[in-house]
Amino acid sequence: MTTPRNRRWLLAERPTGLVEDKNFRWVEEPLPEIKSDGEILVRNLYLSCDPTQRGWMARDTYLPAVAIGEVMRSGAVGRVEQSRSPDYAVGDLVVGTFGWQDYVVVQTRASGMRPMKIPTGVPIPLALSALGLTGLTAYFGLLEIGQPKSGETVVVSGAAGATGSIVGQIARIKGCRAVGIAGGKDKCGWLVREAKFDAAIDYKSEDVSARLRELCPNGIDIYFDNVGGDILDAALARLAMRGRVVLCGAISQYNATELPPGPKNYMNLLLKRGRMEGFIILDYLERAGEAVQALAGWVAKGQIVDRVDIQEGLENAPRTLRRLFLGENIGKQLLKVAD
Repeated sequence: MTTPRNRRWLLAERPTGLVEDKNFRWVEEPLPEIKSDGEILVRNLYLSCDPTQRGWMARDTYLPAVAIGEVMRSGAVGRVEQSRSPDYAVGDLVVGTFGWQDYVVVQTRASGMRPMKIPTGVPIPLALSALGLTGLTAYFGLLEIGQPKSGETVVVSGAAGATGSIVGQIARIKGCRAVGIAGGKDKCGWLVREAKFDAAIDYKSEDVSARLRELCPNGIDIYFDNVGGDILDAALARLAMRGRVVLCGAISQYNATELPPGPKNYMNLLLKRGRMEGFIILDYLERAGEAVQALAGWVAKGQIVDRVDIQEGLENAPRTLRRLFLGENIGKQLLKVAD
């Protein structure tokens, strides 16, 4: 019988521009061993691929940068294979920051490291998308920072992505008009047909500024920004009185080799008495239960559709992460590494 090995992707160098395979180093090592009380051995099943990982590779952000020679950081769902913790049994499915590897030993008593169990019956992809950090980001970003009111117009960039698609659907649930900005006919069609956005703008083939004037004649009450750059500028130009801009991400700039110019239309925040505010989901984790309960109810009622893009094979982790920056995914990008 062949002894299992722990396959791992280590960060080999800081990326310049688009993430490349050469930025990582593939190693195969013996399985890690449990050595202390409170530890569990987790077998990764699915990895979460998120734009923020590009930032983690390059610099200190809201978390320290991944160190050269360290396993690439990522969220994941895994199965407990061994346990020396009374709180976790063999076979439990857990969510945590387990990284690009097959196996990881987790000290469950460590502050900030305690994995969260997945309730029985919840599909793993759903636990990493609408009911995971993706859903929480959409929920708190829109409701706490955006503070939508029924009848308002909410515009979302990166709308066919993991977070953006949930934002627009929550906006609709709260009685708002939801306008999504996405790249390509298929993505825009899905937003309107399946996610029930009121309208979608294809930034690849349409004039975004002109379409925003057409679709938002009274201005944009809430702009939920996932991309930054020119699209942020276009949205600022259409801001309604007392409009709010929620800064969630800036994927259009993550691969830039030098800082791009700032938004030209920021003075509209002054003229329209607007507000632009960023947030980090880590600030809301103590309230995760509130969000998961609401999101699960909306999913069960069919008010939120959850779309995931699943690639397979740990060896394909770099390529799968690149899909986010090439616009190849629709919905949450996951990588399945084991059954």
